Amino acid sequence: MTLSPTAANSAAADPLASVESLIEGLGSVGYIASRRIATALFMSVKLQKPILVEGSAGVGKTELALSTATLLGLPLIRMQCYEGLDESKALYEWKYGKQLLYTQILKDRMGEQLADAPNMEAAMDRLHGMGDLFFSEPFLEPRPLMKALREDNGCVLLVDEVDKSDEAFEAFLLEVLSAYQVSVPELGVISAKTPPLVFLTSNNVRDLGDALKRRCLHLHIPLPEAALEEKIVASRVPGIEARLVRELVTFVQTLRTMDLRKSPSISETVDWARALVLLHADSLSADVVRDTLNVILKFEQDIGAVEPQVVELLHKR
Repeated sequence: MTLSPTAANSAAADPLASVESLIEGLGSVGYIASRRIATALFMSVKLQKPILVEGSAGVGKTELALSTATLLGLPLIRMQCYEGLDESKALYEWKYGKQLLYTQILKDRMGEQLADAPNMEAAMDRLHGMGDLFFSEPFLEPRPLMKALREDNGCVLLVDEVDKSDEAFEAFLLEVLSAYQVSVPELGVISAKTPPLVFLTSNNVRDLGDALKRRCLHLHIPLPEAALEEKIVASRVPGIEARLVRELVTFVQTLRTMDLRKSPSISETVDWARALVLLHADSLSADVVRDTLNVILKFEQDIGAVEPQVVELLHKR
């Protein structure tokens, strides 16, 4: 779809003016988005709903969040999920080292502070007041979720590979995203002045709960068709010959029809294109493909299965 000059100027001024302007805006920062991707992102921003992005590794889920942050000029806060992730690592911790240091300072001065206390009750009141200081703002270490809530002008919060976290953490995350606020017992409720734009990515390691899915818009990013993949490669590898782009994308698309342990992803196609440019290749030959198969195939058994068929696969173009 070709934008008129007026529409193009509008897209440049406000990438969120429409789905078309968002597609153009993402393209300007190097992310070639399909209309389905741009529509889901547009609705996520306008409805202030998190977006759950699913798909196989390497299809551009994380890159979508990074590109959106760049396009909108917002800080990116990333939280990498893993088994055993808990609230203290995701929300906040207390600076124990600093607390210990101040405890030692307090201990050295405790005698003079309590010397004029009229009785034990008064002394305990003073100690209690000093103790409260250790659980105040200067001793707080915010983690990604709290940092995102505290960005006054908003941010992009990337909760990467949420399917690797435990179900208990998923429930906690749902609570935070429902109201964009958290409660810290010592400080009270912390609410976001501007709700963050939230991306959750999943490689489908485990099924996510229905409650979290209901809270989010859903987007599945499949492996692209050849035409879209050619655009992605050309965008990501400046100066690459158009002929080479067509040949390598066709070869990769053919590999994806084979029974491999791991088919090449988009990121591996881009890496292969960069490797071929580095080797000054302007077209695919059997020798060049054999020398660089390890860039797009990550298991030796896959390389062993493809290598004898390289000439035949090249002739299928």
